[in-house]
Amino acid sequence: MTDVLNRKKISGILGPLNEANRIFENERPGPRLNRQPVHTVYGGAQLFASDSAQKMGRVALKYIDAYARDYIEFAHAFELAGFETLPRNGPEAELLLNTTPNRNENRAAWLASTVYERVVAKLKNEPVEDFRIDFEDGFGIRPKEEETQTAVKTAKEVAEGMRKKTLPPFIGIRIKALNEINGERALDTLNQFVSTLLVHSHGKLPENFVVTLPKVTIPEQVAALSNILDSIEDRAGLERGIIGLELMIETPTSILDGTGGVALSGLVNAARDRCTGVHFGVYDYTASLEITAEHQRMQHPACDFARHMMQVALAGTGIWLSDGATNILPVPVHRVKPGGTPLTAEQETENQAAVHRAWRIGFYDNMHSLKHGYYQGWDLHPGQLPTRYAAIYSFFLNAFDVAALRLRTFVEKAAQATLVGDIFDDAATGQGLLNFFLRGINCGAISEDEVAETGLSIEEISSRSFVHILEQRANGGSSP
Repeated sequence: MTDVLNRKKISGILGPLNEANRIFENERPGPRLNRQPVHTVYGGAQLFASDSAQKMGRVALKYIDAYARDYIEFAHAFELAGFETLPRNGPEAELLLNTTPNRNENRAAWLASTVYERVVAKLKNEPVEDFRIDFEDGFGIRPKEEETQTAVKTAKEVAEGMRKKTLPPFIGIRIKALNEINGERALDTLNQFVSTLLVHSHGKLPENFVVTLPKVTIPEQVAALSNILDSIEDRAGLERGIIGLELMIETPTSILDGTGGVALSGLVNAARDRCTGVHFGVYDYTASLEITAEHQRMQHPACDFARHMMQVALAGTGIWLSDGATNILPVPVHRVKPGGTPLTAEQETENQAAVHRAWRIGFYDNMHSLKHGYYQGWDLHPGQLPTRYAAIYSFFLNAFDVAALRLRTFVEKAAQATLVGDIFDDAATGQGLLNFFLRGINCGAISEDEVAETGLSIEEISSRSFVHILEQRANGGSSP
């Protein structure tokens, strides 16, 4: 029988299609597999110092000492899974605290003690993963001359942090919006900061350095900043693209443009491959929709709509998404003034209740973000750091057993199919499971010893590629 399609016809059709496929794959290469910070701490530039991260960690540990003195109190404060079964005081509580909980016999106690220990360790060793030196809302309304002086001062502090190795793994600055009112001032501050930093750091920038652009409304603002960063890199002899660009989604027009089309892709494209992340600004966004202050909150349905739009528009691009911040801060209502009268027992109780309430609000906000696929968010206060890590660690540890079993079973079946020459076309699911463990390991939620339960070695997990793991095993690579 004669073929119903001749080869020339097929080639003529597939040629343009293959080109279109290549363009799509370049635009949507898939998730970026290097480490993503679990949070960004925003702090006013006027307060920044080279050791700010360490200071925040020490303050956070004081919160733990004051308001969660042991893992049982910690579990009740954050309402960790199964906290109702943990006695708060008495002989039973004392017995629990003097034994090592077993995961299979008392999962609630095991979860609480494990999360507690790892949160404390994190606050001691790496309390802040990402810090944004803020010249916008966190800086407040200040004279231009003061902003210039602060830009110079903070740049020197960053250089000092580079020398002392006290900076967090990710760091950057947030400038003012590039609108008609603040555009020139924003770029002056950027110029002063980077110029001073390069002088005092011998021409180097910190690793993972980014500039955050707030209140983006049109692509031209993004393109202008990208052009400025090109110029900075060229004049300073830096590698092109070494300065990352983050966009803040805080207005309806950054979600949908004037024609009703999706604005996000146009904003990101205007950055010309420089955009590393897109952050959601909860309170400016809800305010722009005329939602009253009383109802402006992280879990408002309007915020879920915006987050989902961000996810759909940027899926597969490798751009990191970040949620916003809980604005209920864990601040005690009573404080002792220097030389003043100590707090009463009643006041101490009221302080604990206020802190625990704020912790729980932040905890559930963070869990809401995680369940919706947002693995990064903002923190504004040292007292929020225990909340961030409590949510992250309990999220990963709660799902650990099921995820480990799924990954182990998945790898075994996929590797067997590859060995016998069958087609295995569900690598995306395997990569998704692998990403779960990569994120958990990176932030300290999952220990390297626990990786063995997945059926993979730490070396295989560290390869960050499910396809690579299958290829290695098909070629006789070792397995645990």
